[in-house]
Amino acid sequence: MAEEVRGPDTTALDEVVTFTSELIRIDTTNRGGGDCRERPAAEYVAERLAAAGIEPTLLERTPGRTNVVARIPGTDPTAEALLVHGHLDVVPADPAEWTTHPFSGEIRDGVVWGRGAVDMKNMDAMVLAVVRSWARQGIRPRRDIVLAYTADEEASAEDGSGFLADRHAALFEGCTEGISESGAFSFHPQPGTTLYPIAAGERGTAWLKLTAHGRAGHGSKVNTANAVTRLADAVARIGSHTWPVRLTATVRAALAELAALYAIDIDTRAPHLDVDLLLDKLGPAAALVAPTVRNSSNPTMLDAGYKVNVIPGQAVAYIDGRTLPGTEEEFAATMDELTGPHVEWEFHHREVALEAPVDSPTFAKLRAAVERFDPEGHVVPFTMSGGTDAKQFSRLGITGYGFSPLRLPPDLDYGALFHGVDERVPVDALHFGVRVLDHYLKSA
Repeated sequence: MAEEVRGPDTTALDEVVTFTSELIRIDTTNRGGGDCRERPAAEYVAERLAAAGIEPTLLERTPGRTNVVARIPGTDPTAEALLVHGHLDVVPADPAEWTTHPFSGEIRDGVVWGRGAVDMKNMDAMVLAVVRSWARQGIRPRRDIVLAYTADEEASAEDGSGFLADRHAALFEGCTEGISESGAFSFHPQPGTTLYPIAAGERGTAWLKLTAHGRAGHGSKVNTANAVTRLADAVARIGSHTWPVRLTATVRAALAELAALYAIDIDTRAPHLDVDLLLDKLGPAAALVAPTVRNSSNPTMLDAGYKVNVIPGQAVAYIDGRTLPGTEEEFAATMDELTGPHVEWEFHHREVALEAPVDSPTFAKLRAAVERFDPEGHVVPFTMSGGTDAKQFSRLGITGYGFSPLRLPPDLDYGALFHGVDERVPVDALHFGVRVLDHYLKSA
């Protein structure tokens, strides 16, 4: 069919650069304290959808924390709908640390600079450019496409995807699958090798609050019930704990594909597979899977005392814990052991782990879309070490894949740019992403 071979028009390639730059200029910093205001970015998106004849709905749980949802009807009313979602908020950025102001959206030497260039205003812009191109060309997808531009992903998602899933589920009627961030970016583990990891899983979130109780007293006296000492001991045990290997189906599939690509003679289905040995053999490519072969628990915040010569009666710490599917009970039991008798712990924020099938027709189409535009690239499944809004939408029965395609130069470290300094994206990478998304969404 003609629609299947026609790609995005040249206007779309121009617009994706403009949209990325202009969205970056809208400061939607989410510090986690509720002061973020995504509404200006939401209105920007909504105006451009409406101009293309796509009716947007703006929704808020909290004033200023705005989400945009729109549906593009497909040609087959019996087909299941596809959710395409991206968040509008970004993590903080200190201008003093950047060579270019993080909210300038500057386009220089073929690169768009600024906070959100890869996480994830680039994807927001790519989707917007694609669907506007369809409107100009009179193209409709086979299945309904539901677009969701969300607030609050960089914190609790309570004002974003969580709110939409809980209060506006009807807008996602018929959606069985979804795509969003953190997948299909090029990764160059060695010269001549280009990998495109497509996410088919996410570790669960298990953020913890630890509270140690003790006996308050003067700092000059011996105190064997010092809350700070008790907390420090527990934090040290948690931070240095080595979690056992627990391979999920997605991670095992990733290891199998990487081992085959590197001609490593090893049975990845073996029950007692030496995963650490295999990771050593994979070299730099191991970075795709190493963070997801185990649970993790990293201390991140401490709070104790109010004066240097006063021993407080209580001390608090926070832990960023991440869990693999099926390990939640093991994680809790391990925390009971590591915290010890004088430290209590509770979940500060908790989200389930996700896993999508890698042997599905959907994954095959995602793979084909990438390889169509980079035939020399190798698509591999992987599990995200962190998480996305897909966790919230999974409550509606929507299976999520990480798919925001970018072909990056070998010397650009995508992982370091995520929440990092001097975040940026090449214009060529945006053009690649528009072409791949356009092809996939038509074929889906």
